[in-house]
Amino acid sequence: MLLHLKNVLSKDEVRRAREVLARASWADGRTTSGPQAVQAKNNLQLPEQCEEAQVVRDLVLYALDRHPTFFPAALPKRIAPPMFNRYGGEANTYGNHVDTSVRYLADGSKVRTDVSCTVFLSEPDEYDGGELVIEDNYLDRRIKFPAGDMVLYPASTVHRVEPVTRGERIASFLWVESMVRSTEQRELLFNMDSALIRLRTMVGESDPAVVGLTSTYHNLLRMWGDT
Repeated sequence: MLLHLKNVLSKDEVRRAREVLARASWADGRTTSGPQAVQAKNNLQLPEQCEEAQVVRDLVLYALDRHPTFFPAALPKRIAPPMFNRYGGEANTYGNHVDTSVRYLADGSKVRTDVSCTVFLSEPDEYDGGELVIEDNYLDRRIKFPAGDMVLYPASTVHRVEPVTRGERIASFLWVESMVRSTEQRELLFNMDSALIRLRTMVGESDPAVVGLTSTYHNLLRMWGDT
C-alpha cells in the first residue's frame, strides 16, 4: 500500500523546520548505512543526536500524531525517531536498495521496519530530479510531493532517489513498526476504516450496518494485531 498524506506539516511548520535545518552541520549519509546500502548511497544526513535534529524531530512527530490518516494507515506500535537527509551537489543520489528490517536505536531498543515514510521539506520547483522511485508490482512509482506532504509505503519494497541535478532536496524519513505486520492485512483494515468513515457520514453512527462493520474491523484488529 502506497499512500500520499497531504499537509502533514503546515507551511509554517515547513518554514520553521527549514530555518532550523539551515544552521545544522550535515554529515556523510553513508556512515549510518549497512554494507549493501553504502554502495548505493551518496547523500548528506543530519547526525541523529544534534540539537537541530531533535527540534525538527519533535515537530514531525507532533504532526504525525494529529494527522487523521497516519494512524489508520500505519497502525503504529513504535516509531523510529525521524531522521533528515539532503541531496544536492556531489552528494545527490541513493541507488536501488531495500531498507534494513530492524532499526537499532540509540537507547539499545529495536524497531522492526514495516512501513517507510518520507516527509518532503523542499518544494518540487526547488530542485530538478530527486524523485523517490518505488518499485510497485513491476512498475516504477515516481514520487515528488509538495513540502509538508508525506509518502507512506511498505519498507520491503525496492526504492531509490534519483540524482538531484539542480538545487537541493531536503526531507525527513522514518520507519514504523506496525501493530499489524502484514502489508496486505494493514491495507484491508485501512480500506475498511476508510469505507466506514464514508458510511458514517451517510447513515450515522448508530445504523446497524455501521455498528456491525465497526465490530468486524476491531475484531480483525484484535486477531491480527500485536500491541
